[in-house]
Amino acid sequence: MVTVPRRTRYWRAAAATAAGALPCLAFPAPALWWWAYVALVPWMLLLRSAPTGRRAAWEGWLGGAGFIVAVHHWLLPSLHVFLLPIAALLGLLWIPWALLVRELLGGTPGPGRAAAALVLVPAGWLLSELVRSWQGLGGPWGLLGASQWQVPPVLRLASVGGVWLVSLLVVAVNCAVVLLITEPRARVPALAGVAGCAVLTGAVWLWLPRPEASGLLRVAVVQPGVVADGPDSAERRFAAGERLTRTLAGRPLDLVVWGESSVGADLAARPDLSRRLAALSAELGAPLLVNVDARQPAAPRPATAAAAAPERPAVGGGGGEGIFKRSVLVGPRGPTGDRYDKMRLVPFGEYVPARSLLGWATSVGRAAGEDRRSGAAPVLMELPGGPAGMRIGPLVCFESAFPDMSRHLVRDGAGLLVTQSATSTFQSSWAPAQHASLGALRAAETGRPVVHATLTGVSSVYGPAGGRIGAPLPVSASTARVYEVPLARGTTPYVRFGDWPVGVGLALLAVYCTVEGTRSLRLRRPAPERPAPPARTARGSAGRPGR
Repeated sequence: MVTVPRRTRYWRAAAATAAGALPCLAFPAPALWWWAYVALVPWMLLLRSAPTGRRAAWEGWLGGAGFIVAVHHWLLPSLHVFLLPIAALLGLLWIPWALLVRELLGGTPGPGRAAAALVLVPAGWLLSELVRSWQGLGGPWGLLGASQWQVPPVLRLASVGGVWLVSLLVVAVNCAVVLLITEPRARVPALAGVAGCAVLTGAVWLWLPRPEASGLLRVAVVQPGVVADGPDSAERRFAAGERLTRTLAGRPLDLVVWGESSVGADLAARPDLSRRLAALSAELGAPLLVNVDARQPAAPRPATAAAAAPERPAVGGGGGEGIFKRSVLVGPRGPTGDRYDKMRLVPFGEYVPARSLLGWATSVGRAAGEDRRSGAAPVLMELPGGPAGMRIGPLVCFESAFPDMSRHLVRDGAGLLVTQSATSTFQSSWAPAQHASLGALRAAETGRPVVHATLTGVSSVYGPAGGRIGAPLPVSASTARVYEVPLARGTTPYVRFGDWPVGVGLALLAVYCTVEGTRSLRLRRPAPERPAPPARTARGSAGRPGR
């Protein structure tokens, strides 16, 4: 049994926690994209030198918790100390990866083990990202591949395999750097791995067809800015959005987008607000996409089927009573009938998981006092007066972090993705810039432009290849700006084939586990016993009776 001195255990634990936090610098606001390719090296060097598998698991857990706290540190004003147990829970997801690092990179790996590490260590990291991407565990915020949102050649890779393929590439480069530092015998496969990543990126950049241009859409983003809290803050926010929208009069427009929670009352219960929005649409000659954050009353049961039939059925709304985050398209005659209710809610921010057990979180932070209601299905909205067949796919806030949602909208025919967001609670933190950067990944993955409209910044627009269109609206801005958004047609490999890097990575891990499990069983199986030599007696040899 290996005994580690207490002082050594302490410094290794502290080093693991700090090393796990290092990748946060690759994300906005620092946005040091190049740092991602070496950010895991200190953590991996520590794990490969762990004296036992148990120690590697412990340091993998601490590093994972450090990563979660560092990337999500801006949640502290809302969750307070509750962020620490969440980080401790999610940190467990890095234990399998840590064991892989020690097993494949520890000791003196030869060329074969080094080559296996270049494939399996990234797959192990991807497993942790995949599990924590489940909505109930916080969703896919801070995926390592998302740090490359401003690198055009890497965004092209995202159009092939989504953010998952980018994460695999980034971890593979980190793994190669560790091999180059620690093991001379493994330098050939390490250099080959780096060269392979570079060749793959270059080939995709040079030869993969670009999104095919198919027109232009003039989209206005209205960002009212910070409105002081108070009993009438929703009314003042609506008035600010209304005032800024009027400044767009006389300009050619196809769509005006307001941010999340830009309307604080149900439009059916407040027809005056509905009329004011309709008047704005008529004045500008373009529809408005607003977001209603309000209690939706239960629909009354009609006396007859005829009485129940509206002029145009609403599309995409959730049923029942409760508070919804609802995107509503409004034209010159009022709401068009197209609406979308947010499907994936923010844990603790919009609902408390297992409230009967975790409801106490509302007393130590800004957790939701009442659970929001979620929508039933994604929605495509016909754009009145836009190009023929033009449909927009709305997403609300946190949903832009999920690559599968934008992919499904584009597969169903969306020509423009619109995210309505509000990050005013985290105004002076890294959160607004991190959230806005996700639009670049979703645009590159789907080959469709993305409009990210917020109440208080950062608002951004991205073209079909993921490049930024025009200047973003910073957190200090209270303004309305028109963007000329290029449209595109065609289907990216990611939209067509989906999350195939995840499937490949899981298959490789399954093969590895099967091979190692079989080998372990073979080593543990006891050797067959040799037959005992025949016994001899004093009167003769064994097997012959004496005479």
